Amino acid sequence: MRSNLGILDIGALGVPGKQRGQELAMESTQKKSSPRPVNKGDRTKQIFAFVSMVSFGGSAIFGIFSLFSSGLSSQHQQKSAPVAVSQESLLGAQERGYETVLQREPQNQTALEGLANVRLQMNNKVGAIEPLEKLVKLNPNRADYKALLGQAKGKK
Repeated sequence: MRSNLGILDIGALGVPGKQRGQELAMESTQKKSSPRPVNKGDRTKQIFAFVSMVSFGGSAIFGIFSLFSSGLSSQHQQKSAPVAVSQESLLGAQERGYETVLQREPQNQTALEGLANVRLQMNNKVGAIEPLEKLVKLNPNRADYKALLGQAKGKK
């Protein structure tokens, strides 16, 4: 009995059946790894496997593309909300601008009309009455100013 790093050498024991079994096992593994002709059934399986992999890859790419495109569209919808807020802030800025002009020139008809329009857009009908009254006083012939003033006074 001989030991090589703690491994028992069975061939040295003289057990011929086990040695022959090991030789047969080695021969069978060598036969399995040797090249053999591919038959028609194996070729069909290979083609089917290839088509399946390509289909899976295509569907995965399509899914990823759909995910990113839906993410981009949701970002686009989220950008719409600040636009509504900025519309209100834009109207507020226009109102302050017209008020600044009217402090310097109280009879400026363009600023009066702009202020009245901005306040009506902001649903501030009470605030629109003063500039509309000045416009009617400056332009008594304009029926549209009178009509707007009547609407603003009627729906306080």
